[in-house]
Amino acid sequence: MNIEALECMLANGKDGALLRFGLGKGWLDAGNPVRAATHLGRCVALDPQYSAAWKLLGKAWLAGGQPQAAREAWQRGLSVAGSKGDQQARKEMQVFLRRLDREQAALAKAG
Repeated sequence: MNIEALECMLANGKDGALLRFGLGKGWLDAGNPVRAATHLGRCVALDPQYSAAWKLLGKAWLAGGQPQAAREAWQRGLSVAGSKGDQQARKEMQVFLRRLDREQAALAKAG
């Protein structure tokens, strides 16, 4: 389903975590991380246990130039994924956090 169809569903009052996740992923794939983060933030507000949404929210924040917000989303997502036994999402977010740590350390060293 395309973004326009999902936005139409939202405009018609059909809101929910899955719809917001789809919109967030769609906007992120379309190169609009700010809109993606807005929808993914609403997604995790509707369903704080949605570990895949936390993972994607971190990606959206990072793509939008907000590394600290990305870190916070991934840390929250790690907690959620751990409590749910979602090992794949947990491992991915651990990798993203390590990569972010390395990038920020390199920037601090260069700066």
